[in-house]
Amino acid sequence: MYRFLLTPRWLGAAALTVVASVVMVMLGNWQLDRYRERTAINERVEAANAAAPVPLTSILTAPTAAGTPGPLPGEALAWTKVTLSGRYDPANEIQARGRTVGSKVGFEILTPLILDDGTAVLVDRGWVPAPPGGAHAPPEVPAAPTGQVTVVGQIHLSESRPAPVERRDGRLDTRRISLPHLATELPFPVYGAYVLLTEQSPASDPAFVTIPIPHEDSWQNGGYAVQWWVFAGMVFVLYGWQARREVLESPGAAGRPAKPARRDRVEDADQRRVPRDRVEDADQRKASRDRLDDADQRLAAQGRVAEPGVHDRTVPAGSRDRVAEAGARDRVVEADTRDRVAEADRRAAEAAASRQAATSATVTAGGTKETERRLATGRDAG
Repeated sequence: MYRFLLTPRWLGAAALTVVASVVMVMLGNWQLDRYRERTAINERVEAANAAAPVPLTSILTAPTAAGTPGPLPGEALAWTKVTLSGRYDPANEIQARGRTVGSKVGFEILTPLILDDGTAVLVDRGWVPAPPGGAHAPPEVPAAPTGQVTVVGQIHLSESRPAPVERRDGRLDTRRISLPHLATELPFPVYGAYVLLTEQSPASDPAFVTIPIPHEDSWQNGGYAVQWWVFAGMVFVLYGWQARREVLESPGAAGRPAKPARRDRVEDADQRRVPRDRVEDADQRKASRDRLDDADQRLAAQGRVAEPGVHDRTVPAGSRDRVAEAGARDRVVEADTRDRVAEADRRAAEAAASRQAATSATVTAGGTKETERRLATGRDAG
């Protein structure tokens, strides 16, 4: 029943099904890895929020030279809560424009905090809205506290894809907070990560909006993984459904009559045609006329029937009557034969029209032409 699965077409479909399923499983596994990575980030953020702050100098390597950042920390240290003390350097303050908080665009203000050893840490003091003049107008930024400041915040890794840095309105202006790029514009050694301010002593100005720490949407990746795995199973279900449909639609299936072959339909049409009977009737009529001609010849020999162009021979009256009677019979037989042939032609034409209307949807053009050719041959013979 399912031997057709071994044909090249179905073997190709099976191979394509397997390849598609394997690819979908791999995509599902990739989304599962992304789910695990994002889940780990969320867990790290939550753990850092609940942990006590640690000195920044105890977990980050200090920079050694001005114009170059310190070693960039790994992702394991991202969002770690730290504490540090020093004094702000407002002369080298940085504004990162085009930053969005709560669907509003504004600026993030980063001020270097100079530690006791002369190194510096960039502290993101918060977000301020863009002025009415637009994103390129200078924002209104509260002044940094003077004197010794203690900061509590969370480590933020350097951003990728650095943007140009230029001095504007007394500050360094950029779109991306890239520590390796910004360090070249500062006159002191800078740590390889910056700090998002959460607490400060003395207190931070309330005009600043605390930068929220985003949580990763890990469940989206989990949903994608399940979706790809479902697709991988569905391709096999689709393959099986198509194979089952092929079996049900094949000739000889249970509850489904077998479809006759096209050659059998043509042969049946040939067998149902009547032109062959008309040819046989014509042969029989010819044989009858031949017998009548023989009878006339015998009568002519016995009764001296006059032949055309011969005037010296006479035909008895009885012989002439028999010849006339034979001629009348011949005409009657011929007229009757013509009537029967005409009736047979009419019935054959009606039957052919009925069959053509019933089988026009299934009989191919080649079979139809062959049948018409044979019908035309039969009519010519009739």
